Amino acid sequence: MTTNVLILCTHNSARSVLAEAMLNHWAKKLGKDVRAFSAGSAPSGRINPFALEALTNAGIDTEGYRSKCWDEFAQDGAPPMRIVITVCDSAAAEACPLWPGSPVRVHWGYADPSNAPGGDEGKRQAFELTRQAIGYRMLQLLELPIDRLENAGLQQALNAILQS
Repeated sequence: MTTNVLILCTHNSARSVLAEAMLNHWAKKLGKDVRAFSAGSAPSGRINPFALEALTNAGIDTEGYRSKCWDEFAQDGAPPMRIVITVCDSAAAEACPLWPGSPVRVHWGYADPSNAPGGDEGKRQAFELTRQAIGYRMLQLLELPIDRLENAGLQQALNAILQS
């Protein structure tokens, strides 16, 4: 059975999309039955072009990714989530909808690369470093025996990834 992971950030335009794409990329490469989705509480309606550039430069397909509201995943018929990850502090502090199935929740915060100094080149570098950091954590997540862990054990393992 596919393990669904929802990654949240307020605007769903940068960090959450990077995480969604990296997790889907690594899951496919490693043959893991994991599917990532991303959303935001106040979606911008567009993906940051620097996020798309960082993904494309890493050879990751960006087709089909879009900025969307987290309400899509709290409705009837939405894929049941096993894990919900927040990647920005403001989304972590917000009152999230009740997700069907009571997924395990964890906060893996990253600084917003959109606010990096140094003009376009500074932003490119910040997005690439963020993509790499997120990709590393997604690889760690995929190393877990997700389908064999109860929620308490999964919560502990996800918290341990944060500490590593």
